Amino acid sequence: MAEAPAPAPKPSPRYYTVSWDQLHRDSKALAWRLVERGGFRGVVAVTRGGLIPAAIVARELECRIIETVSVVTYEETLRGTPQVVKPPTAAGDGEGWLLVDDLIDTGTTAKAVRALLPKAHFATVYAKPAGRPAVDTFITEVSQDTWILFPWDTEARFVEPIARSTNQP
Repeated sequence: MAEAPAPAPKPSPRYYTVSWDQLHRDSKALAWRLVERGGFRGVVAVTRGGLIPAAIVARELECRIIETVSVVTYEETLRGTPQVVKPPTAAGDGEGWLLVDDLIDTGTTAKAVRALLPKAHFATVYAKPAGRPAVDTFITEVSQDTWILFPWDTEARFVEPIARSTNQP
């Protein structure tokens, strides 16, 4: 009896580390892109990741009204069904509002938020291909298999060289 072939090794995840400085620059670049659209009545930050980009964008657009929508989708690296735990009541249906998040990944969170704010302009700093159609404006695209490490989730430490971590001879 022939032995079944060994399963192919699972590829190592790719990581894209974003520093505080880079997040600030990228969020400001998002504001530059949005300022051409004219004034927004307010900004809705998707918590928690969208809080800091939304604050930067709101400052650059001189928008003082900030609302939040809290959607729980991730538990560290595990994805689940999105649950809206705090709706953005002040934003109505989103007409005239800017919705800001740090990242659009698969679009799961975006669908939940879009259902609440169908008329809002949705902007993210980073976008992955699967979620990109659900967002109106973004700055940087990363591959679907890349895990973005945001500054609030990381700390400085030693990292092995790439060649050593990929088991190259």
